[in-house]
Amino acid sequence: MSEIQAGLKDIVVAKSEICAIDGDKGNLIYAGINIHELAENATFEEVIFLLLRRRLPNKSELEQLDQSLKSQRNIPDGTLQLLRMLPKTTEPMDALRTAVSSLSSYDSTPQDDSIQASEKRVLRLIAQMPTIVAAFQRIRSGQELVAPKNSLGHAANFLYMLSGKEPDPTSSRVFDIALILHADHGFNASTFAARVTASTLSDVYSAITSAIGTLKGPLHGGANQRVMEMLLEIGDRDPIAFVKALLDRHEKVMGFGHRVYRTEDPRATHLRKMSQQLSLATGNLKWYEISKKIEDFMIAEKKINANVDFYSASVYYTLGIPTDLFTLLFAMSRMSGWGAHVLEQYSDNRLIRPREDYVGPQDQHYVPLAQRP
Repeated sequence: MSEIQAGLKDIVVAKSEICAIDGDKGNLIYAGINIHELAENATFEEVIFLLLRRRLPNKSELEQLDQSLKSQRNIPDGTLQLLRMLPKTTEPMDALRTAVSSLSSYDSTPQDDSIQASEKRVLRLIAQMPTIVAAFQRIRSGQELVAPKNSLGHAANFLYMLSGKEPDPTSSRVFDIALILHADHGFNASTFAARVTASTLSDVYSAITSAIGTLKGPLHGGANQRVMEMLLEIGDRDPIAFVKALLDRHEKVMGFGHRVYRTEDPRATHLRKMSQQLSLATGNLKWYEISKKIEDFMIAEKKINANVDFYSASVYYTLGIPTDLFTLLFAMSRMSGWGAHVLEQYSDNRLIRPREDYVGPQDQHYVPLAQRP
């Protein structure tokens, strides 16, 4: 009997050129470039190109990618109608999963399964996912839809479609960095799910729908929403007393610890700074200050570091984004990584088919129905 690694912990299932993680050193690298360099210097559009091509674009290539994304932001009328028909109680991730799946019906070349055609689908999904999220929010809020504005970049355009107002430069850049930080993270659950689906040679839409369904699970996506709900519950109370009470009840403090990192999550490094920056810009330091007190306490008392979800909560909330959309923002960003992994799977495919260790009943036999007790 083979040794079982629950949850495939530390099992290497494939080679990849897209993302490298060193949990002991706290390093996250996209195609050879450290996340700190990208967060400080790159745009999300550059990171999209990097993940797909394993190198940074030159000026002409970046302009071409930018125009390609901008030209494909609108979503089909049928998908919009579908969003309008959903019950008002529909969970946002369910709406996103349904809308993305519907896009396959509007593919002009559904029988073309070439890598080139699949890459075009990936880029189209990267362009359209923010439009879907913004449209869903405005429809359920009873507001008129806001058409994409092609003078704005990917991050700024989403904030514009969501609120109807052009964001200030600080908000645009903060959200752009947030997209960069969430773009990829190796063979996490949703990415692996996408690759499993792609390994059957199913289409891009199916693979991404699988990823979205996986991201919806509370053990993968959604932690930043629960962080913000915790901060809102604390409100004006003592955050340390609140956290101590959670720990006394053996409940989890959301946004802390990571299965991979043994030191600070490098994404948290930037999100902490972004939370403070946004708070200072808006004149509302409350959520950042509560977060910082909780983080200091958890490090001092429990030796547990904040992860990517902890400060992204206050960042998104300060940007005016509803808390139940937080996981959808994760999906909007991770679409670039999902797409890169799906294309990589197609390029050197082998059906992903692990084995199980059967521990069920042995030596049972069929008994006619009349003779069963």
